[in-house]
Amino acid sequence: MSDRLPHEKGFHISWDQIHRDARALAWRLDGHGPDDGAWKAIVAITRGGMAPAMIIARELDVRTVDTISVKSYHHQERSEAKVLKSPSADIMGDGEGILIIDDLVDSGKTLELVRNMYPKAHFATVYAKPQGRPMVDTFITEVSQDTWIFFPWDMALQYVQPYRGED
Repeated sequence: MSDRLPHEKGFHISWDQIHRDARALAWRLDGHGPDDGAWKAIVAITRGGMAPAMIIARELDVRTVDTISVKSYHHQERSEAKVLKSPSADIMGDGEGILIIDDLVDSGKTLELVRNMYPKAHFATVYAKPQGRPMVDTFITEVSQDTWIFFPWDMALQYVQPYRGED
Protein backbone atom coordinates (compact mmCIF):
# COMPACT_ATOMS: atom_id res chain seq x y z
CA MET A 1 0.00 0.00 0.00
CA SER A 2 1.35 3.40 -0.95
CA ASP A 3 0.98 6.62 1.00
CA ARG A 4 1.23 8.59 -2.24
CA LEU A 5 -1.51 10.99 -3.17
CA PRO A 6 -2.96 10.49 -6.68
CA HIS A 7 -1.24 13.60 -8.05
CA GLU A 8 2.19 12.37 -6.90
CA LYS A 9 2.24 9.65 -9.58
CA GLY A 10 0.29 11.82 -11.98
CA PHE A 11 1.21 13.28 -15.34
CA HIS A 12 -0.54 16.63 -15.70
CA ILE A 13 -1.23 17.69 -19.27
CA SER A 14 -2.05 21.32 -20.10
CA TRP A 15 -4.06 22.47 -23.12
CA ASP A 16 -0.82 23.72 -24.67
CA GLN A 17 0.85 20.35 -24.13
CA ILE A 18 -2.00 18.28 -25.61
CA HIS A 19 -2.01 20.63 -28.60
CA ARG A 20 1.77 20.26 -29.12
CA ASP A 21 1.64 16.49 -28.65
CA ALA A 22 -1.35 16.05 -30.99
CA ARG A 23 0.46 18.12 -33.65
CA ALA A 24 3.53 15.91 -33.17
CA LEU A 25 1.30 12.88 -33.71
CA ALA A 26 -0.08 14.47 -36.88
CA TRP A 27 3.45 15.06 -38.17
CA ARG A 28 4.29 11.41 -37.46
CA LEU A 29 1.16 10.26 -39.35
CA ASP A 30 1.56 12.66 -42.28
CA GLY A 31 2.04 10.85 -45.57
CA HIS A 32 1.42 7.39 -44.10
CA GLY A 33 -2.19 6.99 -45.24
CA PRO A 34 -2.97 4.46 -47.98
CA ASP A 35 -4.25 7.02 -50.54
CA ASP A 36 -0.97 8.59 -51.71
CA GLY A 37 -0.23 9.26 -48.04
CA ALA A 38 -3.67 10.68 -47.26
CA TRP A 39 -6.27 9.31 -44.86
CA LYS A 40 -9.86 8.71 -45.97
CA ALA A 41 -11.33 9.76 -42.61
CA ILE A 42 -10.54 10.24 -38.94
CA VAL A 43 -12.59 8.59 -36.21
CA ALA A 44 -12.21 9.91 -32.66
CA ILE A 45 -12.81 7.56 -29.76
CA THR A 46 -14.99 9.66 -27.49
CA ARG A 47 -14.56 11.44 -25.37
CA GLY A 48 -10.82 11.64 -24.88
CA GLY A 49 -9.92 11.31 -28.55
CA MET A 50 -12.01 14.27 -29.68
CA ALA A 51 -9.54 17.08 -28.96
CA PRO A 52 -6.53 15.28 -30.49
CA ALA A 53 -8.62 14.15 -33.49
CA MET A 54 -9.71 17.72 -34.19
CA ILE A 55 -6.11 18.94 -34.12
CA ILE A 56 -4.89 16.05 -36.28
CA ALA A 57 -7.74 16.53 -38.78
CA ARG A 58 -6.75 20.17 -39.14
CA GLU A 59 -3.05 19.44 -39.52
CA LEU A 60 -3.59 16.65 -42.07
CA ASP A 61 -6.45 18.43 -43.87
CA VAL A 62 -8.87 15.56 -43.32
CA ARG A 63 -12.46 16.82 -43.65
CA THR A 64 -14.34 13.60 -42.89
CA VAL A 65 -14.39 13.15 -39.12
CA ASP A 66 -16.68 10.87 -37.12
CA THR A 67 -16.78 9.35 -33.65
CA ILE A 68 -17.08 6.02 -31.96
CA SER A 69 -18.26 6.20 -28.38
CA VAL A 70 -16.78 3.53 -26.12
CA LYS A 71 -17.37 3.45 -22.40
CA SER A 72 -14.69 1.65 -20.41
CA TYR A 73 -14.47 3.78 -17.26
CA HIS A 74 -16.96 4.91 -14.65
CA HIS A 75 -15.20 7.80 -12.91
CA GLN A 76 -11.72 6.27 -12.30
CA GLU A 77 -12.94 2.65 -12.14
CA ARG A 78 -12.23 0.51 -15.21
CA SER A 79 -15.14 -1.59 -16.52
CA GLU A 80 -15.73 -3.80 -19.56
CA ALA A 81 -15.55 -1.74 -22.75
CA LYS A 82 -18.76 -1.40 -24.73
CA VAL A 83 -19.70 0.59 -27.82
CA LEU A 84 -22.40 3.20 -27.21
CA LYS A 85 -22.29 4.78 -30.72
CA SER A 86 -20.61 3.59 -33.92
CA PRO A 87 -19.29 5.71 -36.79
CA SER A 88 -21.09 5.86 -40.12
CA ALA A 89 -21.01 2.40 -41.72
CA ASP A 90 -20.63 3.80 -45.25
CA ILE A 91 -17.31 5.41 -44.23
CA MET A 92 -15.85 2.56 -42.21
CA GLY A 93 -15.95 -0.76 -44.04
CA ASP A 94 -13.16 -2.84 -42.50
CA GLY A 95 -11.25 0.32 -41.55
CA GLU A 96 -9.04 0.56 -44.64
CA GLY A 97 -7.75 4.14 -44.90
CA ILE A 98 -9.30 5.17 -41.57
CA LEU A 99 -7.25 6.82 -38.82
CA ILE A 100 -8.68 6.08 -35.36
CA ILE A 101 -7.52 8.51 -32.67
CA ASP A 102 -7.67 8.36 -28.87
CA ASP A 103 -5.93 10.37 -26.20
CA LEU A 104 -4.47 7.38 -24.38
CA VAL A 105 -4.11 3.63 -24.56
CA ASP A 106 -4.09 2.24 -21.02
CA SER A 107 -4.98 -1.44 -20.71
CA GLY A 108 -5.71 -1.70 -24.44
CA LYS A 109 -9.26 -3.00 -23.92
CA THR A 110 -10.94 -0.07 -25.70
CA LEU A 111 -8.64 -0.28 -28.71
CA GLU A 112 -8.94 -4.07 -28.79
CA LEU A 113 -12.73 -3.76 -29.05
CA VAL A 114 -12.52 -1.14 -31.82
CA ARG A 115 -9.71 -2.98 -33.64
CA ASN A 116 -11.86 -6.11 -33.78
CA MET A 117 -14.56 -4.02 -35.48
CA TYR A 118 -12.17 -2.30 -37.95
CA PRO A 119 -9.10 -4.53 -38.33
CA LYS A 120 -7.53 -2.57 -41.22
CA ALA A 121 -7.74 0.85 -39.53
CA HIS A 122 -4.64 2.64 -38.25
CA PHE A 123 -4.78 3.26 -34.49
CA ALA A 124 -2.97 6.27 -33.03
CA THR A 125 -2.90 7.69 -29.52
CA VAL A 126 -1.12 10.66 -28.06
CA TYR A 127 -0.05 8.77 -24.93
CA ALA A 128 0.54 5.06 -24.31
CA LYS A 129 1.03 2.80 -21.31
CA PRO A 130 3.02 -0.44 -21.69
CA GLN A 131 0.06 -2.80 -21.25
CA GLY A 132 -1.85 -1.20 -24.12
CA ARG A 133 1.04 -0.49 -26.50
CA PRO A 134 0.50 -3.63 -28.62
CA MET A 135 -2.96 -2.29 -29.57
CA VAL A 136 -1.69 1.02 -30.99
CA ASP A 137 0.15 1.55 -34.27
CA THR A 138 1.48 5.06 -33.60
CA PHE A 139 1.86 7.14 -30.41
CA ILE A 140 3.94 10.04 -29.12
CA THR A 141 4.70 9.62 -25.39
CA GLU A 142 4.87 6.53 -23.19
CA VAL A 143 4.20 6.71 -19.45
CA SER A 144 4.42 3.98 -16.82
CA GLN A 145 1.40 1.74 -16.26
CA ASP A 146 0.82 3.11 -12.74
CA THR A 147 0.82 6.77 -13.83
CA TRP A 148 -2.54 8.53 -13.89
CA ILE A 149 -2.77 11.10 -16.68
CA PHE A 150 -4.68 14.25 -15.78
CA PHE A 151 -6.05 15.76 -19.00
CA PRO A 152 -6.97 19.46 -19.15
CA TRP A 153 -10.66 18.70 -19.77
CA ASP A 154 -10.77 16.84 -16.44
CA MET A 155 -9.25 19.61 -14.31
CA ALA A 156 -9.90 23.08 -12.99
CA LEU A 157 -7.44 25.57 -11.58
CA GLN A 158 -7.66 25.89 -7.82
CA TYR A 159 -5.51 26.54 -4.79
CA VAL A 160 -3.47 23.58 -3.46
CA GLN A 161 -2.27 23.42 0.15
CA PRO A 162 1.57 23.25 0.44
CA TYR A 163 3.05 19.94 1.59
CA ARG A 164 4.64 21.63 4.60
CA GLY A 165 3.35 24.57 6.52
CA GLU A 166 0.28 26.65 6.01
CA ASP A 167 1.44 28.78 3.09
